[in-house]
Parts: sequence; C-alpha cells; structure tokens
Amino acid sequence: MPNAFNFSASPFDCLNNQERKLVRDSVDIAYFKEGEVILDIGAAPTHLFILIKGFVRQFENGEEVALFGPDDCFDGRGLMAGKVSGQFIAAEEVVSYQLAKSAVNELISNNATFGALLFADLSKKLNALAERRSQYEINSLSLALVSQAFLRQAYVVDAKTDLYRVVEMFHNHRTTNVLVKDNLHGKSQLGIFTSTTLQKALLAKLPLDTTAVGPLSNYKLITVQAYDHLYEALATMIRHSVHRVVVMDGTEVIGILEQVDLLSFIANSSSLVTQKIFQAKTLDDLKVPAEEITNLISLLHRNGTKVGMIARLVQELNTKLFERTWALIASPELLSNSCLFVMGSEGRGEQILKTDQDNGLILKDSYPIDEEVIRSCDQFSAALISFGFPECPGKIMVNNPAWRMSVQEFSSTTKGWLLNPSPEGLMNLAIFLDAHPISGDASLLQDVKQAIFNLINDNQFLLARFASAIDSFSTELGWWNRLLTLGGESSENKVNIKKAGIFSIVHGVRAMALENHIWSNSTVERIQELVKNNKLTKDLGNDVIEALHLLMELRLQSGLAELETGKKVTGDVDTSRLSSLERDLLKDSLNVVKRFKLFLHQHFRLDFA
Repeated sequence: MPNAFNFSASPFDCLNNQERKLVRDSVDIAYFKEGEVILDIGAAPTHLFILIKGFVRQFENGEEVALFGPDDCFDGRGLMAGKVSGQFIAAEEVVSYQLAKSAVNELISNNATFGALLFADLSKKLNALAERRSQYEINSLSLALVSQAFLRQAYVVDAKTDLYRVVEMFHNHRTTNVLVKDNLHGKSQLGIFTSTTLQKALLAKLPLDTTAVGPLSNYKLITVQAYDHLYEALATMIRHSVHRVVVMDGTEVIGILEQVDLLSFIANSSSLVTQKIFQAKTLDDLKVPAEEITNLISLLHRNGTKVGMIARLVQELNTKLFERTWALIASPELLSNSCLFVMGSEGRGEQILKTDQDNGLILKDSYPIDEEVIRSCDQFSAALISFGFPECPGKIMVNNPAWRMSVQEFSSTTKGWLLNPSPEGLMNLAIFLDAHPISGDASLLQDVKQAIFNLINDNQFLLARFASAIDSFSTELGWWNRLLTLGGESSENKVNIKKAGIFSIVHGVRAMALENHIWSNSTVERIQELVKNNKLTKDLGNDVIEALHLLMELRLQSGLAELETGKKVTGDVDTSRLSSLERDLLKDSLNVVKRFKLFLHQHFRLDFA
C-alpha cells in the first residue's frame, strides 16, 4: 500500500526521489470508524496523517474550523508543537496514511519548501508556492514571435535626400529613424539614419539643407525575420549593441522593432494594446483592443504574473480604453467641464475580467445637463456594452440621471446617503467611495469626496452601520463545508469567492479608510496606510493582503476556465477542481477573513450596534 502513496499532492510533490523513499519506508495505514476521535486536544501526536479515504472534521473551542478530505494532511502544526490544539474527528469511515514524526522532522530539515507548505502561515505558504511555480513557468518571451510585438512603421528615403527633409520626417511621423536606399556602384543597398547620427551632424555644423543623408547612414543593417522568436531579437540587439532592428518578411521590410517595445512586451505584452487604443479613430476601432485586454490577462496568468500586477495593468489599460471612448464621444466643452469616473472593483484597480459597468459623471455647476450630455452618456454606456462590459443591473451608469449630476447635486446626494442612511444609500456610498477619475477635471470628484470626509468625523453610529455590511453574505453553513462536501451534486462544491471572502475584506478595509480619511482607492494601499497609522497591526494587514490576492487568483483562474469553455463568468470556484494545496490555501485565506471580521466586529462594536 505505501507504494501507492500519492506524491502529486501537496506538500509531498516537492520531494526528491530520496525523500520519497523515506516516506515510503516510514508510513503505515490506519483505520478509524465514523465518529472516532483521531487526535484530541492536548494530545502529543506521533504521526502526520494523510487521508486516503473519508473526511475528518477539526474543532476548536467547540466550533468546526476545517474539513479534511482525500490527499489532505493534518496536524503538522501540532506535530511540531508537540501538542494538539484542536480535536480531529472522523466524519465517516476513514482510511489514512500515518507518517512517523521522525521522518517528518527529517523532511523538514532537508527540504524548506516542504516545511513551509506543511505548517507555515499563509504568507510563507504563498512564497513557497511562488518559488515552486518559478521553476516551471514558461516566459512569454520564449514562445512569442517578433510579428506579435508592436512594430513601428519603416520610412524609406533616397540617399540624396537632404537632412532638412529628414528632420521634417522625424517631426511629422514622430519617428527617430529612417531607412536609406542607395545605389552604390550599381548595387542597391539599404541603410539606416537615426536621431543619434543627426545629433553628430549638428555638432559638426553640417548644413541641413545641402547635406545628403546617404553618406551619413549606416549600411550594416541589423535585421531579424518576422517569424523569429522575440528572445532571438533581444539576443541580436544585445550582441550588436543596438536599440532597434529592422524586421523582414523574407527580403521585404515590414517594420522596425524598437528595444523599448520589445521590453514592454516582455514585461506585460501591453504595448500593442495601448498603441491600438491611442490610434483608434472610431468606437469600432476600440473593439479589438478591448478584446485583446482579455487575451493579455490570460497570457499573463499562464506565465505566472502575480494577480495584483495583472489587476493594476488591467486598470491602466481600461482607463485608457474608457478615456479614448469618452474622447471620441464627448465634445471638447463637455470634456473640460466634467469628470468621468469609474467605481467598484474598477475604481479600486481590482477588476480583472470584465464585469458590470459602474461609472458616473460629475459636471461643473455652471454647465447644463442638456441633450448633448444625455446623448453622450447614452452612447458611452452603449459603447462599453459593445466592448464586453455588461450593463449594471442596478443601473449605476452614466446613462442613468442618478449618476450624472452637478457637483452641488452630487454633494447633496452623498450627504443624504450619510445623514439619512438606508440600505440602498449605504450601498451607493460604498460604491462611490471607490470612485476613480478617468477623464476631465478630477478636482470635481475630489470636491465631492472631501465633503464626505468632512461629514463623517466621529460619527461612530454611522460608521458601524456602514461597516456592518461585512456580514451581508454570512450563511448558517460554515465556509469549510463549501470546500469539501460529503457527497451530493457538483454544484454543492462551488464557492462564490466574492461573497465568501473578497467582499468582507474590501468593505471592511473601505470602512476603516472612511473612518480615517484615507484617500487611496486600492484595498492594498488602504491597508498599508492603516498599518502605517497604527490602525491595523502589520501581521494582520499582511495576512489580509495575502488572503485577498489568493482569493482574486482563484477567482481569475476559474473565470478564465469558464471563458475558455464558452461559459459566462460566474465568480464561482469549483472546489472539487482545486488541488490539495489550493484547497489548503483557500482554507487559510478564509480563516484570515474570519479573523479580520472578528477584528472589525470589535473595532466598530458591531455586536452592540
């Protein structure tokens, strides 16, 4: 039986052959009846248990805190501490491996990753996981072709062209180089003239209008083929100490690859998307980069980019997309007299895959909300729908008069949300606090937000009422029952990550940010400010950040899988498809959420409100 040990399950998948042999030589099989106590409080454990069949419940202070299933192991912490802090009871008939403590100690001593994954806190587990992933990740650079990067247009001039005309081309086409065609001794050749060479000509005081570009050009052209890999192009640039290469399709020039564009592709592959947004002349032109943002997300996720970095990048790209969309729709007068903003996860920079629109428009008090404003707002909402951003079920969009108002009207409305709080008003307040300016006069949004902070001073009752929304999605079933069920339909294995954990983190941090007049929108930046101001302990703050990113990662992973199979993104995670390590990390993350909610209950005195 030990020969059948599953070494693909965490944390045993990080062991080498010698360490695996130690495990095989040190395990036995144990059997427990339903209801039997496997480990009791205060017991000194002698083995680590790795489940083969059945489920085990863990209780602490009479409360169930975890459920373990096949390939899960327990109790690593108790084994190291020499004493069990909880109670582990068989929920049904259980068959388990039991690995001797001496073997576990030897594995921990020889393999730091194993130890971290076995009993470390969430942060150390995630760091260990990142180190393991880095061994297997395939950088996008090793697969991407030169043709997939952003290629700048190649401009060709005759060798007899004077420098003055070349400078004109540099200015008109916003380029720093031209290709030079020359017929030397009856043989055609192609060279390159760059702004660096131009500087040398100016320092030499050569007359621009009579000096030909040909003799100053470099005819030792460095080229790559469109079907070459990008890493080959980078190696070529490094080898020849150049900042650009000419891209060929056979013998035909198709463009220039600049080092800055290549490095941008290596970093996040966003350069091409950004260029397409900037170059769009119509709303239809923007549909392509809007779709490519989703493709970019998938690429970055496959290549192991951290979810926080992906979210930040997506926020920047969506900002450019929305800004360009509004610029193509609104008149110059409307642009300068208003502030277009986004809210919710988009405003916090935590939206990754496309979700419902949350946006609004603030206008200067002197600017009328006329037919042009209404028409522009309707067109903007329709354009975003065509880009794949669904209509908000609550109509929190600029095409709704309730979300396009003057500064005075918005200030009055937000004051009502604060001083006469209703469930809907508090929800609107929460959404608005995440508002992030996209286009126009950002000071208009700042004025309205400042008025909110001015009103909130020392209003503990209102803050408690606002913060109490952290319990909006509480259920009678513990979250652990959603991680591993004792049978039933597969739908019972699905957990809505936003409801199970993300919302409580985001809203709890938002409430504390409101209380402390913190202007940052990002949940992570808000936490960092709270820690800096001693409103939140560093350890809890770090754990909450790690938990948030883990939950976002699992949600993104599930959403991409749904898109790849043609399904609608639901926000649900099927726990039956998670690895044992992912389930373990999810449990740890939701335990952090539980701990943070307990802190919030005490901080805002929610149990007495």
